[in-house]
Amino acid sequence: MSVHLLMSAGRGPQECSWALAQLLRRLEADARERAVTVERVETVPGERPGTYRSVLLRISSAEFATTWTGTLCWQAPSPYRTGPGRKNWYVTAQPCELGTPSTAFAESDVDVVAVRTGGPGGQHRNKASTAVRATHRPTGTVVVVDTERQFTLNRRLALRLLRERLEKSDAAAGRETVTARWRIHDDLVRGDPIRTERPTSTA
Repeated sequence: MSVHLLMSAGRGPQECSWALAQLLRRLEADARERAVTVERVETVPGERPGTYRSVLLRISSAEFATTWTGTLCWQAPSPYRTGPGRKNWYVTAQPCELGTPSTAFAESDVDVVAVRTGGPGGQHRNKASTAVRATHRPTGTVVVVDTERQFTLNRRLALRLLRERLEKSDAAAGRETVTARWRIHDDLVRGDPIRTERPTSTA
């Protein structure tokens, strides 16, 4: 089962974008050794050539992705500053969702029941069950429509209202997914990394 992993330099300095590029190559090399497929779905370049502010990956193994999930540290002197100084550059890698599936709507999934409702409307509304309660079984969404005097018209309106509510719910879920994805960029915790990687003689 494939999963998506978002690697982000957060709001760190340009060295974090450089560290992300180094960690990305290390992750991809690790994946090749384990016969795991890694695809770069989306990349956001950093200020310097060959660096990244963020990279979205599709990884064929959820188990492998877990070993690279959390705060990652690239331990090496800055390539942009001279003299002694900071050597730990942090990146976050977190699973994320690209989107939410649309809720399928079929009239066969809707239970429509005639009901009586109170309120104005005259004797006809009191004597006849022209109002409609429609329930979308897969989601549990319920609407009641009694605006018309005919059951068939209320039924038609109820189905339309159900469809609109499900579409709005899907849209809201989609917006929340995007918001959660962007929130990852601000969730970088520096220190206590789950992995610390360093340059090798062949890096």
